[in-house]
Amino acid sequence: MNADFTGRVAIVTGAARGLGRAVAARLHERGASVAVNVRDHERAEAIACELGERALAVPGDVASPGVPAEIARRTLDRFGRIDILVNNAALPLTTRFEHLSVEEWREALEVNLTAPFLLIKAMLPAMQAQQYGRIINVSSTAGRMVSTLGGAHYTTSKTGLLGLTRAAAKELGQYGITVNAVCPGMIDTELTRETATSETLERLAQGFPVPRLGTALEVADLICFAASEAAGYITGASLDINGGDLMM
Repeated sequence: MNADFTGRVAIVTGAARGLGRAVAARLHERGASVAVNVRDHERAEAIACELGERALAVPGDVASPGVPAEIARRTLDRFGRIDILVNNAALPLTTRFEHLSVEEWREALEVNLTAPFLLIKAMLPAMQAQQYGRIINVSSTAGRMVSTLGGAHYTTSKTGLLGLTRAAAKELGQYGITVNAVCPGMIDTELTRETATSETLERLAQGFPVPRLGTALEVADLICFAASEAAGYITGASLDINGGDLMM
């Protein structure tokens, strides 16, 4: 087993399933201690138990007041440091523009954009103190062009997350902290399957240069690279993983 994250401590938000679950498992497999965030307390505990003794449940809605700070506090209390933050939690809402309410618009931006900002702020003192950090924001191909399945609020929030990534990278590099975004295209997850029929997904995939859906493990491995020592001179980047869809 590649144990290159031994001694490192990671926080993964939205770790219940899909990409979040895959990256939490991959980091743990590779030696990291992992704090897993899921809104539901029991589900967070169950996932931590499944991962193993180096896993900690840090439940809560990341968009709720005080939750990011509590996640940081609990992780530091248990593991003593924070090396990696993966901002993965998101609301992938699909409401079409003419039916989109201002309340739903604001909710999407709170979860998809404001919560990552607050989580970075919460982790920053620990990372500054140790002069080391890896922050990975999970954006989307939607942030680079426009979402195929998501609504205007999803596209807008994921685009904003790329701006946050660049601005944070510019200011935090002096502390040994890199900030990058990963932009997945159409990935074969439970959520994707819930959003579109198998026939629709197959039709879309056939239009990609690599004519299939991506896997959660492929995205997890890219996130792990961005979180690794090998990526120490990469910051402010948007790392695409989409089977070539973006160039079509």
